[in-house]
Amino acid sequence: MVRKVESFSEKDTFDTARQLAEGSQKGDIYALTGDLGVGKTAFAKGFAEGLGVKESVVSPTFTILQIYESGRLPLYHFDVYRIGDVSEMDEIGYEDCFWGEGVSLVEWADIVSDIFPEDTIKVTIEKDLSKGADYRMITIEDHKDEDNSH
Repeated sequence: MVRKVESFSEKDTFDTARQLAEGSQKGDIYALTGDLGVGKTAFAKGFAEGLGVKESVVSPTFTILQIYESGRLPLYHFDVYRIGDVSEMDEIGYEDCFWGEGVSLVEWADIVSDIFPEDTIKVTIEKDLSKGADYRMITIEDHKDEDNSH
């Protein structure tokens, strides 16, 4: 299933992510892509709120992985912008997160696209300046719903 959501503000992006997270389940993996400045961090903050995370969410650019355990499910928040090689993901134990007890959200997911399982939920945020500086198109591709074996 592919769903497109128009966002006209940072709050719209935040709210879209919050709603998405409210329906997420243990083991869900969200691959988040989009250019610098499209609102990936706003999306991550909304996503965390949707899981009930109490801590302040920041993009873990220098640590690569930040784990939040105060919500209804743990949130494994990756920012792989500074990853030089996909093998670095092994070093930080991404598999323990992907197949762990929580939900994984990976910013800059296209950098490590080889590691994602087939049922990864892809989220792409794109600007369209012809529709305004704050406009974003959020595309959510979730192919789990199309497979009746889940």
